[in-house]
Formats: sequence, C-alpha cells, structure tokens
Amino acid sequence: MNADRLRPAVLVLAAAALTAVLTGCQEGGAAAGGAAPSAPAPATTAAPADAPTTAPPAATPTVAPAVKKPAAPKTSAPKTSAPKAPAPAPKAKDCVDGPPGPDDVDPDEFALYRIEELDGSTGKVNLVVQHGAWGCGPADSDGGPFVVTGEESRWALDQAAYVTATNPIVTSTENQHIGVQELIDWVKAHPDSGLVFRYQVGADGAIHQLEEVFTP
Repeated sequence: MNADRLRPAVLVLAAAALTAVLTGCQEGGAAAGGAAPSAPAPATTAAPADAPTTAPPAATPTVAPAVKKPAAPKTSAPKTSAPKAPAPAPKAKDCVDGPPGPDDVDPDEFALYRIEELDGSTGKVNLVVQHGAWGCGPADSDGGPFVVTGEESRWALDQAAYVTATNPIVTSTENQHIGVQELIDWVKAHPDSGLVFRYQVGADGAIHQLEEVFTP
C-alpha cells in the first residue's frame, strides 16, 4: 500500500528530471557538452538628448613661428691709428735785406704814424700809414724791423672798430682790448712812432679790426 502511494510521486520526479535534461540539451547547456552561456553584455547608458552626435574635430595644434636668432655681433680688435706727427712749426716770416719791392709788401700790415680826426658825423677817423715788409735781423735777434716803402696813405678807421694793443701802448706783451679814443690819445702823444698793426677791412671799406703786432 505504501508502494502504491509513492509511485505517482516517483513518476512526477522522473518526469521533471527528464524535462530538465531535455531543456539543458536544447539550450546547449554544460550537460549537453555545449559551451557555458556567456554573461550578458552590460547595458549601455543612453547619451543625453542634447549631447552632440559626433565628436568635435581635434584642434589643430598651433606651431610657434621659428624665431631667427640674431647674428652674433662681429667683434674685431679696435683699429689703432698711428699717432699723428705734430704739425711742422711755421716757417720764419720772409724778410728782406734791402728796400722792399712791390712783391715784398705785406698787404695785411702797415706802420701807423698819425691819426687825423674827421667830422663826428662820419663816425670815422683817418689813419696815416705806410706799407712795407719785415727786414732780416741778426741770427741771434727776435727779428728785424718793419721796413716801409712808398708814400704815406690814409685809411679810414671806424670809430666802433675792435682795437687791441700791446707794449708800449699798454703794459703787456699780449694784446689787450682798448677803445679807439685811447688809441687816438696815445698816437697824438707819440707821433710818428711807426708801430705796426694788422688790420681787417669791413664791407664799407673802412677798417673794423686793428691789432698791434708785438715787437720786442
């Protein structure tokens, strides 16, 4: 009686086992000799609706322009010039041994003898002078005298001229600036002294610069 009760249960279990075996064979399970089922692929997360559908293009790399290196400065040894020889000493002034001829006369110098005053409205005075040339003196002297030639002449001196004088007009061996009136007073007190002066003429033909030549 117990055996009859167990039979239906055994049949049910056997049928369930057979169904499981058949199901395993159909799905290629390990019991049927097939490969084990692979793990399901992970679900991909859906991109947000506003996300770009394509990847942005890769930025073009910026290449810095090649910097040209400045050329190294050329160095060279400083040029050294040979020291210049000192300028030769000026030659002694030409001199004459006798009465000077026309070619010997110095055009820029004269001997002053007298001064003639003119009307004040002219703004000038007359210098009574005589041209000449320097004579040759002994070798051990400072030079020869100023040798005049020809006749006396008159040259107008501007009352505003720049005048310098040395000994004996002033007590100095270097030229000192004096006024025209001071020159007039001295020449009046020492007529026919024959002091030598170097002169320059202005555009009006009158002397505007008068410089005494120092003679020892």
